[in-house]
Amino acid sequence: MNGCLRIICGLGWLATLALVSGAQAAAPIENICPTGGIRPRTVNFQPGGIILTAFDRDSLWVYNIDTDRRYPLPDTNPCASNCHLSPDSRWITFVNAFDQSYGKMRLDGTQRTPLVQYAADVEWWRFDTLLVWTPGREAYLQPETGGEREYLNVRGVPLIQPGGRWGLLLEPDGDGFKRAIINLETRDLTGIAGGYVPLGPDVAYFNAVSWSPTGEWLAYVAPGPFDPIAQTAGGEIFGVRPATGELLQLTDLTSVYGAVRINGRASGELSWSPDGMHLAFWVIELLGPNPESNTGAAVIHVLDLESRRVRSYCGFTTTEHTPNPPRLIWSPEGTHLAFGGNVPGDDKGYLLLALDVETGVFTELSSGIYPAVGGPNPVAWGYAP
Repeated sequence: MNGCLRIICGLGWLATLALVSGAQAAAPIENICPTGGIRPRTVNFQPGGIILTAFDRDSLWVYNIDTDRRYPLPDTNPCASNCHLSPDSRWITFVNAFDQSYGKMRLDGTQRTPLVQYAADVEWWRFDTLLVWTPGREAYLQPETGGEREYLNVRGVPLIQPGGRWGLLLEPDGDGFKRAIINLETRDLTGIAGGYVPLGPDVAYFNAVSWSPTGEWLAYVAPGPFDPIAQTAGGEIFGVRPATGELLQLTDLTSVYGAVRINGRASGELSWSPDGMHLAFWVIELLGPNPESNTGAAVIHVLDLESRRVRSYCGFTTTEHTPNPPRLIWSPEGTHLAFGGNVPGDDKGYLLLALDVETGVFTELSSGIYPAVGGPNPVAWGYAP
């Protein structure tokens, strides 16, 4: 089968969701496919708020959903995953274009407040505490209002648990790397049980990973069963809970579609809903063993963590997914996903699209997103002041 045909034909089949540490009943992959195609924005489109993205190469831009207006934010650089939304969805970190320092601001660009003068990245570790990465790849915690720093032992760790002391560890393994989660406080001690959970090899295009907003779960992609038709192992989503060391296989896409690729080469793009109950990602059919070239189209899927139900949304597909598909951004209420997509045959360029995850309706909010940093992607969706 060509393109996404095998994926489309597989929609609605049952996927057996096998647990790494136990058994679970089969759950359906539900096909959400309303008629009517991509719809224009209505005057009363909900939810409202502000989406940050770029419409040129020079600045970060505001798109105000309620007023259907967009404008650039002066003295800001375009950014991608290094601008971080606060836990309450009301602030965003940004880089000052003049001195490259980090600050925070409301999503409309007001109430700008300095945070850190010198950093490679600044995240919210929790609502009142920042996680600061230095250019030398050290990391420390600091109160948002300033104060004493607490340095963390992040050797080999690119990703730290929100509000917690666990990290994703990358270790050399022959000619490649392997992954684990490790307790940052006990990693250098001997005889500490439960401070290290191996996750297997780190494989390009099969290594997307993301902490849930509360840090309860780390979701990660790893190769699953071998598909003799595609002559390769397909990607599946797994989850690990640091508090217990529990490992779960959360999807069984191979039994439905055959081998698939989940997302792309950028390892941090699994998208958690704000409440940590849903996970959004792209599923790309593999037609052969090369995950870069032997591919079909990409389709958005959403996993319900509690029920293990997976929904697939076929109102929009894209072949612009290598090295990475569009970045998926949740609305603050967790009802919609925003992303940039190019519809063949029109002259609008990349559209800012919103997917209603309940109805499956895709809405065109604006046109002409500019691929400023890594692609034509939105940065964040938060509340207007």
